[in-house]
Amino acid sequence: MCLLALFLGLTACGKFPTYTGPEVTRVVVQKAHRKMYLMHHNAILKSYDVGLGFAPEGHKQVEGDGRTPEGEYMIDRRNPNSAFYLSIGIDYPRARDIEYARSIGKSPGGDIFIHGRPRANRKGGRDWTWGCIAVTNREMREIYSMVQNGTPITINP
Repeated sequence: MCLLALFLGLTACGKFPTYTGPEVTRVVVQKAHRKMYLMHHNAILKSYDVGLGFAPEGHKQVEGDGRTPEGEYMIDRRNPNSAFYLSIGIDYPRARDIEYARSIGKSPGGDIFIHGRPRANRKGGRDWTWGCIAVTNREMREIYSMVQNGTPITINP
């Protein structure tokens, strides 16, 4: 298996492969199409089918609404020990998200990630998260190695 990985351009085997290709300068999610793109400027490096929150239409407004946020955010953290295999965090909520939720007496929620699947949900339905963006564990290994903290992410309706 490691020889195959080496042949395909990965420089390490296991949970944390090393990526040596072009820098991912932006992540773009198209919610309506359930697609995520890793971009190097205007070029698509990789694309993935994604699952979203269990009520994906519209912008996330409050904790527990099952929506995935929309707008401009940043990848701001990583969790190699995630309950969802591996995960990279999105800096939701931002000030505007907090302000709106407070104006209606609610919490905006938080802990929005791009992540894999937990052991109990290897297959699952299409949209099953509480607002996160889900991919397969194999894809998450690749994304985790390619996307760095500080990378902008655009989440479109």
